[in-house]
Amino acid sequence: MEIYNSLETPASKEFQELLNSQISKTKNLTEGNVIEGKVTKITEKFIFLFIEGLKSEPVIDVNELKSMGILETLKLGSKISVLLERIEDKNGDVVVSASKALKIKGWGELVVAFEKNEPIMGKITSKCKGGVIVEHIETGSLMFCPGSQISDKPLKDISHLMNEPQKFALIKLDKIRGNACVSRRQIISSFKKEDKAKIIEKYKVGDVIKNAVVKGYANFGCFFDVNSELDILVHLAEISYSRVNHPEEVFNIGEKHDLLVISVDKEKQQVGCSIKQLSPDPFEHISNYELNKEYKARVAKLMDFGAFCELEPGLTTLLHSSELSWTKKNPSAKKMFKIGDEISCVITEINKEKRRVSISHRLTQENPYVKLEKEHKVGNIVEGTISSINDYAIYIKIEGFDIDGFLHANDLTYNKNTEDELKKYNKGDKLKVKILEIKTDQQKVRVGLKQKEDDPFNWFKDKKINETITVKVIQSDSKGLLVKPEGSKIELQIKKSQIAINAADARPSRFVGGERIDAAISDLDMTKRKVLLSIKLLEQLQNKEAVSKFSSPLSGKNLPFSSLSDKLKKTDKNKEKKE
Repeated sequence: MEIYNSLETPASKEFQELLNSQISKTKNLTEGNVIEGKVTKITEKFIFLFIEGLKSEPVIDVNELKSMGILETLKLGSKISVLLERIEDKNGDVVVSASKALKIKGWGELVVAFEKNEPIMGKITSKCKGGVIVEHIETGSLMFCPGSQISDKPLKDISHLMNEPQKFALIKLDKIRGNACVSRRQIISSFKKEDKAKIIEKYKVGDVIKNAVVKGYANFGCFFDVNSELDILVHLAEISYSRVNHPEEVFNIGEKHDLLVISVDKEKQQVGCSIKQLSPDPFEHISNYELNKEYKARVAKLMDFGAFCELEPGLTTLLHSSELSWTKKNPSAKKMFKIGDEISCVITEINKEKRRVSISHRLTQENPYVKLEKEHKVGNIVEGTISSINDYAIYIKIEGFDIDGFLHANDLTYNKNTEDELKKYNKGDKLKVKILEIKTDQQKVRVGLKQKEDDPFNWFKDKKINETITVKVIQSDSKGLLVKPEGSKIELQIKKSQIAINAADARPSRFVGGERIDAAISDLDMTKRKVLLSIKLLEQLQNKEAVSKFSSPLSGKNLPFSSLSDKLKKTDKNKEKKE
């Protein structure tokens, strides 16, 4: 009992106070808590901190503080909040994070703002699937804003909103996952509900709004920003007296245009405007224009599919790319013209009901196919330059005409090796070709090279099957012989199996290039341009002829022996006995 009584002494009370003080200093030193540290040392790579109650000094990488934008503000003695991740890792070091502490702090601020239904300041930093990423300006916390919550109007282009500090409403918080969802649309809507009525009071029908800025597109019209206080939709039908398929055909984001107020609906808080009604209807002057007559037009806008041209101010029509050139396959208006160019065109259609005018630029030029047909007939020889080559044809720019003649590989030579023949030609080579076909309505011209000469196959017109011809050996290989009939330019193949009756003699190597030999025609089809030669057949025909010539009339079936060969063998034996 004396021991316990001794605890009541002044010394014991002092020890108890020191112990309680130490416990109070270390009670927050739990992993996952945000604590405060004091900067004790600054190096090129690390910041050293003192945190009372920890056995060692934690360090922070300077790159982490740079990304937070606070490195330059730190000095010896500065205090900084950090997240205690590990009191002791595998190396025995304390692990802390300043950036994670900031995020936790930011999340806390988001929770407070969400509970109080207060807006927060953020900026759109990037696009993502389904919306955009918003960064909380004060803490750097990242939040998601769905595409439907960016604005109360459809916006095709949001570039003017990127990286601009603005208010957002917190509409959803997931504390477990740490996700936040925000809305810009709610802020806009709340502002408009309160102030839009006062703004609309300023406008009445007939007013002209100056310098409205193109803000965004929709399929049904174009959105304009008026003095940064009102968004106005100009319907597609009120953009121009000419036909407009989409606002981007006429406007560019950021352009300024005057608007005419044509309606004011205070209940719906809407102001309707028109651009086309600021000027007289130019279509009323359409009676001044005639079909198939040439006029001047100014290029107003260039597109991938053509150009929009003005016959007069306000009377705009589309010059489609198909009406740019007679000969170019995929002509580009952007390469042919520039905005402001005055070009010639022919009116091809005037539809007053649909308010449509169609024009053509190519009709102002002579149709080169008609010109070619006037100056040349099928069968004429023309000169041209090879403009391009592909795997199966050559295109030749006909001299004096902006026309590419189509020369198929089969029309290069009468021989079958067309692939090798194509390799002989290069882009820029000049050729004389024969016109085979002119299709003016389809804008096609077919030419040929081999047709300039007679078909060497006609050499066989008066020839027959089994007829003997003399050929010249060009070369021999394992497959047979390549030969050319005398007096002909055509090359033919004699297969190895058709060289001799006796298989032992059917050797292509028996023959050398330049040798003249005889062969028989085994097959001939002028329609299919097919001819086959055979030396074997010639030998068979010659044997048959010899038998027919030198045997007696009683030979064959009338002989007591089965064949002529047996009779010949007997004759040979009798000769041997006499000798």
